[in-house]
Amino acid sequence: MFIGNQKEKMTIIFMIIGFIFIQAAVVYSAEFDNLPARGMVTMVDLGAKKCIPCKMMAPIMKKMEKLYKGKAVIGFIDVWENRGQVQRFKIRGIPTQIFFNKEGREVYRHLGFISEKDIKSQLAKMGVETPAGSGISNNG
Repeated sequence: MFIGNQKEKMTIIFMIIGFIFIQAAVVYSAEFDNLPARGMVTMVDLGAKKCIPCKMMAPIMKKMEKLYKGKAVIGFIDVWENRGQVQRFKIRGIPTQIFFNKEGREVYRHLGFISEKDIKSQLAKMGVETPAGSGISNNG
């Protein structure tokens, strides 16, 4: 347990971290009605800009979007701002990441924070070439 000043310091630190993650959060796909994208493997992260694990995902998602540009569609939907998407994607908790194949069928679902390594691994399993220099090879 934190006592006195330690608790206040931790609160301030978490507030600063939260602010940094909010600044990093980008809505990756305003056109989420087009998700999953036909003809391309798609990863959709469903969360909220104010959810702590979702904030932790924001810089990873931004990086994945850049790494996989032209190879896979990486999207984010804020389900607190777009509540209709909760029912559409059958969300039970956030963050939830759903991976769709090129035909638009769901092939993998993950609930909670997911690491960059695990995202790359799942995309590789789905046949998406892992970008050079990303730290993961398609050869296992």
